[in-house]
Amino acid sequence: MFTSEKGVVEEWLSEFKTLPETSLPNYATNLKDKNSLVSSIYKVIQEPQSELLEPVCHQLFEFYRSGEEELLRFTLQFLPELIWCYLAVSASRNVHSSGCIEALLLGVYNLEIVDKQGHSKVLSFTIPSLSKPSVYHEPSSIGSMALTESALSQHGLSKVVYSGPHPQREMLTAQNRFEVLTFLLLCYNAALTYMPSVSLQSLCQICSRICVCGYPRQHVRKYKGVNNRIPVSSGFMVQMLTGIYFAFYNGEWDLAQKALDDIIYRAQLELYPEPLLVANAIKASLPHGAMKSNKEGTRCIQVEITPTSSRISRNAVTSMSIRGHRWKRHEQPDNNNDTTELGILVIPEISVTNVAGDRTGNGEKGRTLGEIDAQHMQGVQETATDPRTESKGLPEIRRQKSEMQN
Repeated sequence: MFTSEKGVVEEWLSEFKTLPETSLPNYATNLKDKNSLVSSIYKVIQEPQSELLEPVCHQLFEFYRSGEEELLRFTLQFLPELIWCYLAVSASRNVHSSGCIEALLLGVYNLEIVDKQGHSKVLSFTIPSLSKPSVYHEPSSIGSMALTESALSQHGLSKVVYSGPHPQREMLTAQNRFEVLTFLLLCYNAALTYMPSVSLQSLCQICSRICVCGYPRQHVRKYKGVNNRIPVSSGFMVQMLTGIYFAFYNGEWDLAQKALDDIIYRAQLELYPEPLLVANAIKASLPHGAMKSNKEGTRCIQVEITPTSSRISRNAVTSMSIRGHRWKRHEQPDNNNDTTELGILVIPEISVTNVAGDRTGNGEKGRTLGEIDAQHMQGVQETATDPRTESKGLPEIRRQKSEMQN
């Protein structure tokens, strides 16, 4: 670390101590534009033996609990690098040199699991229904599944996933380590849109390092420093993939592609189904070429929405069209000169052969579905009997029956 960079960090440490509380919002707004300070803090974190590491971690924690949103995000941007340094030191079993980093991570975790009143938080997430359109899909493109989901959604059968309440931790152990780190990455992913490019680069690099250290691919990536394998959990890898997916479409295509390949490599070795499912889904959805995204522009995930189209033809015979034919039949006036007055049942002639005498198939040649439907409805109309005519023909039938008996 150069003397100039050390001087920048020392000036930053002393400036905040003498800062009046009224000027804190202006100070927080201008802090994110100090690129030289950010790069100097990264170098301090990357040197576990640096004498400035402990005061830097202490000041970052003061930023986080100050209540200012900009100061909170300023601390969050260093979270991936802090996690990597802690895991690297833990893998080398030199726990004493990571005490200040561990204290900072625990402090951020304990602040995030409670609200302003000190009560435990319970995070909830409603799983979206496929029957409702989103920026990722259109229900019309799914087919018959959309009808099933739509029927279920009308009954309010929405699934809600809850996270928490999380217990407070006083120290990180092998049992609770990744429970804490996974929750911290969740907090980092919630503020991804506010993270600068240097933070996204750090995220992709540490994800790649964590997944390949101690494995043969480490020699391919030419990573030095840590040769021991770093254990990871399935949930922690899923949170890493969330940040990498965002980095793909926000100017870090090459680093995100490398990190995605390394996560798939590690998930296959560990046989973790959740990271494999998410990683392969991300890989399948990526465009063929690298995205040229403006790093300083609006940060978002770009998707292509398919245009909606009507899935039912206007000329198709449906239950509504059949009801329409029935309504027309009932609305027609009674014809007194109809042949049914004579008590004669008229049976329509149905032909199942064409002119050549061949049986027709399901799609009968020369006749459309509408004509067949019209003929059918006409036959039903002709065969309908009127109660009045039925009563007139009944005496004649009885008279014929008595004559036969005689």
